Amino acid sequence: MPHAAVSARMTHGIAATSRASGHGGPEASSTSPLLALHGVAKVYRLAGTPLSERLRAGSGQARYALQPTDLKLQAGESVGLVGESGSGKTTLARISAGLLPPDQGRLDWDGCPLADLDRTARRRWRAQVQYVFQDPRAALNPRHRIRRSLIGTLTGLTRLDASGRRRRIDEVIGQVGLGQDLLDRFPHQLSGGQAQRVAIARALLGQPRLLILDEPVSALDVSLQAQILNLLTKLREALNLTLLFISHDLAVVERLCERIVVLRDGGIVEEGPRDRVLTAPRARYTHRLLASVPRLPETTTPALGDCRK
Repeated sequence: MPHAAVSARMTHGIAATSRASGHGGPEASSTSPLLALHGVAKVYRLAGTPLSERLRAGSGQARYALQPTDLKLQAGESVGLVGESGSGKTTLARISAGLLPPDQGRLDWDGCPLADLDRTARRRWRAQVQYVFQDPRAALNPRHRIRRSLIGTLTGLTRLDASGRRRRIDEVIGQVGLGQDLLDRFPHQLSGGQAQRVAIARALLGQPRLLILDEPVSALDVSLQAQILNLLTKLREALNLTLLFISHDLAVVERLCERIVVLRDGGIVEEGPRDRVLTAPRARYTHRLLASVPRLPETTTPALGDCRK
C-alpha cells in the first residue's frame, strides 16, 4: 500500500475516532482488529552469552525470546498476557508497542501494515499506543518535578500550546485520582500508588487507543493493587481504551481482563475467554499457574483512594 494512501487512512481514522468518542478512544471495527501480529518473532544469538550456555545449546545456534506468534486485539477489549518470568510476555508487549523490532513477521494497526506507514502516520500511531512500565519511577526523571516531566511527554506527542498542555495535564491528573498539588513534587516524594497513577496519567496524555501495561501492580501491596485495577477498569470504560495487560499472576489478570493469553518459553500455549481459561484450562502449564498463584480478596476499595494527599 503506498505511503500516501496509508497516511490518508490513518488521518481519517484518527479524526473519525476523536469526533465519535471525544477522548481519542477506539471505535469498534467490524473489518479488522485494532492490532494484529502475524508470525511475529524475536531471536537472540548465543554468541555473546556465557560459554556454559553456548555449550548446552550448541555453537552458532539462536534462541527465540518469542516464537513466531499470531495475536489479535479487538478495539475496546482487555487482554491479559500471563506466564512466568522469561516466557516472552515483555518481548511480545514491547514489539506490540514499537519499542522492539521483530526479527520475523509483521504488525498491522487498524488494518494497515506498520511497515507501510510514513513518518507522519507513524508519529500518530506512536501517540495512540502507550506503554506503562513496571517501575513507574524509572520512567520519570528524578531531577524533574512531575509537572515538568508530563510537559516534556506531552510536547513530544501533541502540538498543543503552553496553555493547552497545562489544561491537558490537569485533566489527566484528575482522571487518575490525584490532586494538582502533586504536580510540584519530585518522583522520590511519591508513594508507590501515587507513582503508578502518575505513570498511567503520563500514558494517557496523548489520548491513546491502546494501553500496554507491563506488570503495573506487581510491586504494590494487595490493597493498592485493587485500587489500581479498579482505576484501570474505570478508565477503560470512560475512555473506551483497549488494554494489553502483562502479568505473571492470573488472579490479577482475572480482575481486569476478559481474554487471557498464556505464554511459555516464548510461545502461546493457551488462549481464550477468561472464564473458560480459568475454570477449564486445556494446557497443563495453565493448570500449574492456576495452582501456584494466590487469589486477590474481594474489595470495595474506591478507585481514587487516598492518593490526593
